[in-house]
Amino acid sequence: MTSLMNTVTRLPVRFTHGEGVWLWDDKGKKYLDGFAGIAVNTLGHSHPRFTKILQDQVARLIHVSNYFQIGELEKIADKVVSISGMENAFFCNSGCEANEAAIKLARLYGHQKGIDNPAIIVMENAFHGRTLATLSATGNRKAQAGFEPLVTGFVRVPFNDIASVRQVAANNRNVVAVLVEPIQGEGGINVGTMEYLRTLRDICNQQNWLFMLDEVQCGIGRTGPWFVYQHANVLPDVLTLAKGLGGGVPIGACLARGVAAQVFKPGNHGTTFGGNPLACAAALAVLEIVEDEKLRENADAMGKVIREALAKEFGGVKGVVEIRGHGLMIGMELDRPCYELMAQALDVGLLINVTADNVVRIVPSLIITESEAREIVTRLAPLVHAILAKPRVETKSAKG
Repeated sequence: MTSLMNTVTRLPVRFTHGEGVWLWDDKGKKYLDGFAGIAVNTLGHSHPRFTKILQDQVARLIHVSNYFQIGELEKIADKVVSISGMENAFFCNSGCEANEAAIKLARLYGHQKGIDNPAIIVMENAFHGRTLATLSATGNRKAQAGFEPLVTGFVRVPFNDIASVRQVAANNRNVVAVLVEPIQGEGGINVGTMEYLRTLRDICNQQNWLFMLDEVQCGIGRTGPWFVYQHANVLPDVLTLAKGLGGGVPIGACLARGVAAQVFKPGNHGTTFGGNPLACAAALAVLEIVEDEKLRENADAMGKVIREALAKEFGGVKGVVEIRGHGLMIGMELDRPCYELMAQALDVGLLINVTADNVVRIVPSLIITESEAREIVTRLAPLVHAILAKPRVETKSAKG
């Protein structure tokens, strides 16, 4: 029995402690963590330098509120602006809050231009959060069902499809922004092409729209550069971050540049806990440690190791649709639902995830070593082969 609300189906394991990319449960069993708390634990578990910084900060100050100047907040703002090429930042507590801020910013931008019903282009299979506005922006009917009426003001188009965006531009004068994940995480590790991102940037320039990137899951060095858009040599007008930014301490951020950086004025938006000294100290530590330990370079290298090992193991195997991703954001799409893999992986001491029904998602901490990266594939491979050896059962939700 539990007093928790029944909002998630939890796997039958209870972890007590971790070190590096390893976790131990309350029975003493050891697990290789290929999931990192949904791409959150950038530095793994119990990183000694990170732990010491958090301990010191807790001993000094945890929270004071944004009615006062906060030194740690100013430092992380300067740092994240420096590495992103943006101009200013608003800090909150999560990815959905960061996206809420971006949506509000875009709507206020539209009203300031004289547009009474501003609209934002969003993508099929997108995931931006579970608040009412971010849920409405999300392209997942299963997640939305039962929460109608949804928030209006979103125009949905296929991902990686420039023609559909141009069609909206020609027919909808209320559009003020495009909100897109460069790599769709929950949607199945769907990778936006660099040409797609560059062309979206060009269209936004032509239309005076805000180009808003949701890098909540794919940012903070997970693909090699600090941010995916840096692969494409473009800059967004608005950037949202969370997950890996705090290394496990809840924090989100909405960054802006150019005209977008001047939209919000005092009273337009706010937060009680966002930007508190503890969360900001954590985020600053994550960014500094990633730099000092060259973890972005490691993410790029170890991602190649995992993708190449998967390709070697499953190349030409019937039932494997595609292996895709950038850096340590990797998806292997099967031709059938495979949620049972998560529980089966526990049996062999491995944590992975399945998203979009049939995509095995691998998003380990950026500190992972080559031997640990290869061990993920070694433990996972027999489980996938066993599922593919069974007769395929057709379902409406399966891809392929």
